[in-house]
Amino acid sequence: MRSYAGFVLERSEPLRFLGSGTEEALMTSDSAVVLGCEQKQPTRRSLIKLKTLLNQVHKIKGFVYTKIQMVGGSKNPRIIAEVRPRRGSNPVCSGCGKPSPGYDRMAEPRQFAFVPILNIPVFLSYTMRRVDCPKCGVKVERVPWADGKHSQCNVFRHFLATWAKRLSWKETAECFGVKWDTVRRSVQWVVAYGLKHRSLDGIEALGVDEVAYSRGHKYMTLVYQIDAGKKRLIGVLKERTTQSLKDFFKEDLGADRCAKIKVVCSDMWKPYLKVIAEVLPSALNVLDRFHIAKKLGEAVDQIRREETKELHAGGYEPVLGNSRYCFLKRTENLSDKQSARLDEVLQYDLKSVRAYYLKESFDGFWHYDSPRWARWYLKKWCARAMRSRLEPMKKFVKTLRKHEELLMNYFKAGKGYSSGIVEGLNLKINMGIRKAYGYRSFEIMKVALLHQLGDLPEPEFTHRFC
Repeated sequence: MRSYAGFVLERSEPLRFLGSGTEEALMTSDSAVVLGCEQKQPTRRSLIKLKTLLNQVHKIKGFVYTKIQMVGGSKNPRIIAEVRPRRGSNPVCSGCGKPSPGYDRMAEPRQFAFVPILNIPVFLSYTMRRVDCPKCGVKVERVPWADGKHSQCNVFRHFLATWAKRLSWKETAECFGVKWDTVRRSVQWVVAYGLKHRSLDGIEALGVDEVAYSRGHKYMTLVYQIDAGKKRLIGVLKERTTQSLKDFFKEDLGADRCAKIKVVCSDMWKPYLKVIAEVLPSALNVLDRFHIAKKLGEAVDQIRREETKELHAGGYEPVLGNSRYCFLKRTENLSDKQSARLDEVLQYDLKSVRAYYLKESFDGFWHYDSPRWARWYLKKWCARAMRSRLEPMKKFVKTLRKHEELLMNYFKAGKGYSSGIVEGLNLKINMGIRKAYGYRSFEIMKVALLHQLGDLPEPEFTHRFC
């Protein structure tokens, strides 16, 4: 702790330590920060003992804080808050959870890590009682601030889990002087609580997509709720197979909830389409502009690459050099340099130029509101693309025609649902995966993603520390 020779620090906000005795006190006056030689003792009303503060902001039913002491000196300070049961209170059996007569006390007190105060570690010290339970026999009592044999208070586990949303698990562990496994267990505890208490009722719109989470083409399937007022991750599946997605719908959601789903946004991955058609027959399966635009961009880029090789083999001027993103990006997103480069390339009679104009004209398809007129425009555009004699473009047209009805669902759903929402959430997923470097198992990855994007309910405490 820092000290200033000949000076005292006076302030109510934030709270400060006064003295170095057994029972620490905190200043709570409304005065500004003052550094001066004059030492004025605060009045009794302006002092709040630390044990009183703890009793006010973090009450423990059936228990009170007693003696507070600081140990470890100035180099390694720690605050030890002793806890005792209220008079007349019976201990609770750790087996059945019912109050039972006391049997005896343990020989040594246990210490439980609590939320730090002024960046100083805090520990609750309590001598555990044993109970003589008529049902379970002699058992160690259950305490309300910690579970089982855990050495961290539940409020401290929640504190660590909250910071683990803002920092990596490693950084959280380093900041608060705990092990990485302690942070992991804290997050798992919070997620387990959230999954137990969350509600999946009232879901009307889902988004299904896959994300690569490891080398070697390892994918996991992500299921989102994408309703207008609620967007969250609700499912993390280890594989992108028919069976894994089917199990999620049948076991996690259930038949009653599935019957109420109106819209599902997905890509053209066959297992997804098969399961959605089978399990959610009344829902509109929407193939939206993001995935279609991606496929179209891939076709244009393939034409550009092939033509670049042809020009090089024929000894022609490399007119398509450094033009990839000029063709793929939207016109309004081009930089000045890219825009100038595109104008140069468009002067030539090339296959890539024809493909580019087809791509740009396809954008008009999304401007329709009526499914009927959108279908009419799509048929006209497909006929034009087939006459272009560009094989990648013709292949793209075959894909459109194969999934035409699913594509029309975008308009039938009022253009209100889009996998663009899903892709935005996937971006956060990828950021979480990068931040989670070092996770060695899918289960830990699943916990981390649900913690970050699951919008899960959290345990309630008397006071929120962050």
